[in-house]
Amino acid sequence: MTQQIPIIEVNDVSMRFNMAKEQVTDLKEFFMKLLHGGLKFEEFFALKHVNLKVMPGEVYGLIGLNGSGKSTLLKVIAGVFKPSQGKADVRGSIAPLIELGAGFDMELTARENIYLNGAVLGLSPKYIDERFEDIVEFSELRNFLDVPMKNYSSGMVARIAFAIATCTKPDILLADEILAVGDFLFQEKCERRMKDLMSGGTTVIFVSHDIKQIERICTKAIWLEKGVVKMDGEITAVCEEYKKTRREE
Repeated sequence: MTQQIPIIEVNDVSMRFNMAKEQVTDLKEFFMKLLHGGLKFEEFFALKHVNLKVMPGEVYGLIGLNGSGKSTLLKVIAGVFKPSQGKADVRGSIAPLIELGAGFDMELTARENIYLNGAVLGLSPKYIDERFEDIVEFSELRNFLDVPMKNYSSGMVARIAFAIATCTKPDILLADEILAVGDFLFQEKCERRMKDLMSGGTTVIFVSHDIKQIERICTKAIWLEKGVVKMDGEITAVCEEYKKTRREE
């Protein structure tokens, strides 16, 4: 029997940032202090020796408080960040829903941005032509297609971003708080779309502060605390331990 290979494999990943120890008011002051050695930095580790194996078709939830490293880990997996130590191997196509507005030109209309963002995701104009009506229908923003996206609310941007990223069936979907914006009915609609992708074999890594949502959608979870893996395993066990710890604080 052939052993299944992880679709995502994070090996001993650490992510270090150099943070300025003092505030500067503008770029000129920053560069002057930097030039004369007057700017001091301290190291900050957003991730420390993180290991994670995700098998094809698994649905992983990332849980933890703000600043625990969840978004940083997603960006390492997506290839946005190169880790300071270790590596992340990804075996498949990725649809990243990590930062709202990433891949958009906010001066352009939604219609133009559908093609622009599609290109960023590796989708051809012909493919977007074929899926254009589906994208517009799912986003429910037909009446705002020719409005510059700088006039969109964060919820409207999320609708367009989600509709584009899920108009195809990626091998991997990375979603960071994407269901935290917009109205309740649209959040339910996005959940249904994600479940459709999951039933088709798409691997999902999902970040949310809503533990009930994580429990509803995911099959496994990894709990990060100050950049360190606190627990990794089946969804019920990890979430119960996380909730127990939160109640005791």
